[in-house]
Amino acid sequence: MATEPARRVPRATTGVVLRTEQLTPHMIRVVLGGEGLAGFGAGEYTDHYVKLLFPVPGVTYPEPFDMGVIRAELPREEWPKTRTYTVRAWDPEAGELTLDFVCHGEEGLAGPWATRARPGDVIRFLGPGGAYAPSPDADWHLLVGDESALPAIGAALERIPAGVPARVFVEVEGPEEEQKLPTAGDAEIVWLHRGGAPVGEALVRAVRELTFPEGTVHAFVHGEASFVKELRRHLRVERDLPLERLSISGYWRRGRDEDGWQSSKREWNRRIEEEEAQELSGSPVG
Repeated sequence: MATEPARRVPRATTGVVLRTEQLTPHMIRVVLGGEGLAGFGAGEYTDHYVKLLFPVPGVTYPEPFDMGVIRAELPREEWPKTRTYTVRAWDPEAGELTLDFVCHGEEGLAGPWATRARPGDVIRFLGPGGAYAPSPDADWHLLVGDESALPAIGAALERIPAGVPARVFVEVEGPEEEQKLPTAGDAEIVWLHRGGAPVGEALVRAVRELTFPEGTVHAFVHGEASFVKELRRHLRVERDLPLERLSISGYWRRGRDEDGWQSSKREWNRRIEEEEAQELSGSPVG
């Protein structure tokens, strides 16, 4: 009987903390460097991401660190926990990788790590992945997201050519969480303040009320899964935007940590795609 080829296990990269910066009360920037970043492959996309690896307390991992060995020899519950973060910037000449973290005290794994990170600390990660960059043939760009999408939105704005229009909506808790977002594009950046309202409520309202400029749009919509679902329906069904002009996905979901969300994300997306196909074909949903 033929056997399936072994699934390739991605190589883990080792980064060393060079410096940190408190961007806003709840956003911390961590810059990584070190010899382990030699050959790191980011640059093609503006939504590049890495999966940070956090050791399970009390578990000793083999050295040299090898995810293939870990997955083969240790039970799944002892594998390092992964948390996904967008690459805010990659400087191949300096060998510096910049990651921005939303931090809420001791909640979660990555936020507390970033809060305590000091020069010389080591973090391992997988990646990069990625799929989106602003299309050079678009007449204008639409960028929409909450704090989790802010690094990718910032990276995308830096890639938009001079004078090309962009409509940008970013939702944060309050004015103290706003950041400078440099761009050569003709960008109208609107900061929406949540102020305790449900995540994404203001974003859905803003996009629904937007008068779209003339021409072909390339849209990027990411953040909490529930509002992303609403905006996907609006853009695909009501605005008739083709999928090839839309990068859209839920980075996270209220009430779920990343482990829980990633385990259910495929099914969530499948249901959305089925409902969308029914609406676009004119068939009743449900």
